Amino acid sequence: MTGPRPIVRIVDDDVSFLTAVARMLRASGFVAKTFPSAAAFLAQPEPDVRGCVLVDLQMPGMSGLDLQEALAKAGHMLPVIFLSGHGDIPTTVQVMRGGAEDFLTKTAPKEALIDAVKRACARDHSERAERARLAALRAPFAALTPRELEVLKHVVKGRLNKQIAFDLGIHERTVKLHRTAITTKLGVHSTAELTKLWMEVRELEA
Repeated sequence: MTGPRPIVRIVDDDVSFLTAVARMLRASGFVAKTFPSAAAFLAQPEPDVRGCVLVDLQMPGMSGLDLQEALAKAGHMLPVIFLSGHGDIPTTVQVMRGGAEDFLTKTAPKEALIDAVKRACARDHSERAERARLAALRAPFAALTPRELEVLKHVVKGRLNKQIAFDLGIHERTVKLHRTAITTKLGVHSTAELTKLWMEVRELEA
């Protein structure tokens, strides 16, 4: 991974546990930042900073589950690892369905926690790269006018210029002009390239 090192945000109301976990992670080569509550974390979530969130399941006020939901609603995609004084299957299923990277008890071996953090940071790295790739693919489409986008959707369906002109109620020459503008703006040179690019973007958005 290049760029700034990922940060492991640890959220727990148990100050002694918070300090111990942070010390252990730093000794293992991670950058750790501590928060005594979910509210404190949400006050400065820094979603653009790579890493993950290590959060206690049960906390006064906003719980770990509440924090997971708040992050999801805000569109913050940081992977979450839950820690709990005890584990139970229903809760584990709930947090995993919510997209958590892992659910561990606080008595889990150090190696298990380190492994979970490594996986979460790697996941964050790969997901950010994929989001950046999608954004780069989508960016040229933003330059299309509404009419050009209409023509594009017909083109990728294999419609001929005269068919598109009839469907949209415009002159065939106008369709040709729109097609030229579309290929220029998207940087493609053929209908095949255009269709491939469109399908790739659609698949990534699915």
